Amino acid sequence: MKTRQGMMIIAAGCLLSSAAWSASSTDTSFAKKAARGGLAEVAMGRLAESHAQSADVKAFGQKMVQDHGAANDKLKVAAEQEHVPLPTRLSPEDQKTLNHLSSLHGEAFDKAYAQTMVKDHKKDIAEFKQEAQSGTASQIQTFAQATLPTLQEHLQMAEKLPEAAATPNGQ
Repeated sequence: MKTRQGMMIIAAGCLLSSAAWSASSTDTSFAKKAARGGLAEVAMGRLAESHAQSADVKAFGQKMVQDHGAANDKLKVAAEQEHVPLPTRLSPEDQKTLNHLSSLHGEAFDKAYAQTMVKDHKKDIAEFKQEAQSGTASQIQTFAQATLPTLQEHLQMAEKLPEAAATPNGQ
């Protein structure tokens, strides 16, 4: 009887300890959004490598694959340390955007891709700033803080693509 009670106490302690090591719901939500966004940036970047007409857009696509691929790897490590499972598929919205971009080639692709990158990076920067400032001192917050400057650089680059200027404020 005492052995059984002891084992129950140990099991309860393990559960409480595991919960204490888990990320907050805010950090978890952010990590999942960031993972989906990173997957989308890589997929759209690969598409730019094959569908773009402009050398600048192709180069930007390559940079997205490289930088977001590396960021995705860092996020996986942070999420594992915080016991946060990450999605491995695009969100339905990102899949819809990818499907639309897949149907375009040349100049039409360049314009739509550049505008999408400006819009996405503005949204990402806002989310990463929020996490960087108000996360729970977790590995995920540290990831957001470290990645934010790269996203800001990407936005500046995207805004300089000629196709991004085709609409007011790149929107």
